[in-house]
Amino acid sequence: MATSIKIDDELKGRVRALASQRRRSPHWIMLEAIRQYVAREETHESFKREALESWRSYRETERHLTVQETNEWLESWGRGDKAPPGCHE
Repeated sequence: MATSIKIDDELKGRVRALASQRRRSPHWIMLEAIRQYVAREETHESFKREALESWRSYRETERHLTVQETNEWLESWGRGDKAPPGCHE
Protein backbone atom coordinates (compact mmCIF):
# COMPACT_ATOMS: atom_id res chain seq x y z
CA MET A 1 0.00 0.00 0.00
CA ALA A 2 1.62 3.22 -1.12
CA THR A 3 0.99 6.16 1.17
CA SER A 4 2.38 9.66 1.13
CA ILE A 5 2.94 12.01 4.01
CA LYS A 6 3.63 15.72 3.91
CA ILE A 7 6.13 17.04 6.44
CA ASP A 8 7.48 20.53 6.80
CA ASP A 9 11.00 21.42 5.66
CA GLU A 10 12.36 21.65 9.21
CA LEU A 11 11.26 18.11 10.10
CA LYS A 12 12.37 16.83 6.72
CA GLY A 13 15.85 18.21 7.42
CA ARG A 14 15.94 16.60 10.85
CA VAL A 15 14.94 13.24 9.37
CA ARG A 16 17.62 13.51 6.70
CA ALA A 17 20.27 14.45 9.27
CA LEU A 18 19.34 11.54 11.51
CA ALA A 19 19.24 9.16 8.56
CA SER A 20 22.72 10.27 7.57
CA GLN A 21 24.05 9.83 11.12
CA ARG A 22 22.53 6.35 11.36
CA ARG A 23 23.53 5.38 7.82
CA ARG A 24 19.92 4.65 7.00
CA SER A 25 17.55 6.07 4.44
CA PRO A 26 15.06 8.77 5.43
CA HIS A 27 12.35 6.27 4.47
CA TRP A 28 13.72 3.74 6.98
CA ILE A 29 13.81 6.39 9.74
CA MET A 30 10.20 7.44 9.10
CA LEU A 31 8.96 3.85 8.85
CA GLU A 32 10.71 2.91 12.09
CA ALA A 33 9.22 5.95 13.83
CA ILE A 34 5.74 4.95 12.70
CA ARG A 35 6.28 1.32 13.77
CA GLN A 36 7.40 2.39 17.24
CA TYR A 37 4.54 4.86 17.61
CA VAL A 38 1.92 2.29 16.57
CA ALA A 39 3.38 -0.37 18.89
CA ARG A 40 3.44 2.09 21.81
CA GLU A 41 -0.16 3.17 21.17
CA GLU A 42 -1.34 -0.44 20.82
CA THR A 43 0.27 -1.23 24.18
CA HIS A 44 -1.41 1.81 25.71
CA GLU A 45 -4.82 0.78 24.33
CA SER A 46 -4.34 -2.77 25.60
CA PHE A 47 -3.49 -1.45 29.08
CA LYS A 48 -6.60 0.75 29.03
CA ARG A 49 -8.80 -2.19 28.01
CA GLU A 50 -7.35 -4.36 30.79
CA ALA A 51 -7.86 -1.60 33.36
CA LEU A 52 -11.46 -1.03 32.30
CA GLU A 53 -12.13 -4.77 32.37
CA SER A 54 -10.63 -5.01 35.87
CA TRP A 55 -12.74 -2.09 37.04
CA ARG A 56 -15.88 -3.67 35.53
CA SER A 57 -15.09 -6.97 37.24
CA TYR A 58 -14.52 -5.26 40.59
CA ARG A 59 -17.81 -3.37 40.33
CA GLU A 60 -19.65 -6.63 39.62
CA THR A 61 -17.94 -8.87 42.20
CA GLU A 62 -16.21 -6.49 44.67
CA ARG A 63 -13.35 -9.03 44.74
CA HIS A 64 -9.98 -7.37 45.24
CA LEU A 65 -6.56 -7.36 46.90
CA THR A 66 -5.39 -4.61 49.18
CA VAL A 67 -2.22 -2.68 48.43
CA GLN A 68 -0.62 -4.26 51.51
CA GLU A 69 -1.48 -7.80 50.33
CA THR A 70 -0.10 -7.07 46.89
CA ASN A 71 3.09 -5.49 48.24
CA GLU A 72 3.72 -8.39 50.64
CA TRP A 73 3.35 -10.86 47.79
CA LEU A 74 5.60 -8.85 45.46
CA GLU A 75 8.26 -8.56 48.18
CA SER A 76 8.25 -12.36 48.54
CA TRP A 77 9.20 -12.93 44.89
CA GLY A 78 12.37 -14.96 44.61
CA ARG A 79 12.16 -16.20 48.21
CA GLY A 80 10.30 -19.48 47.93
CA ASP A 81 7.13 -20.69 46.31
CA LYS A 82 4.62 -18.29 47.82
CA ALA A 83 1.53 -18.31 45.61
CA PRO A 84 -0.20 -15.06 44.80
CA PRO A 85 -2.91 -14.18 47.29
CA GLY A 86 -6.49 -14.86 46.31
CA CYS A 87 -8.92 -12.03 45.78
CA HIS A 88 -11.61 -11.49 48.42
CA GLU A 89 -14.57 -9.25 49.07
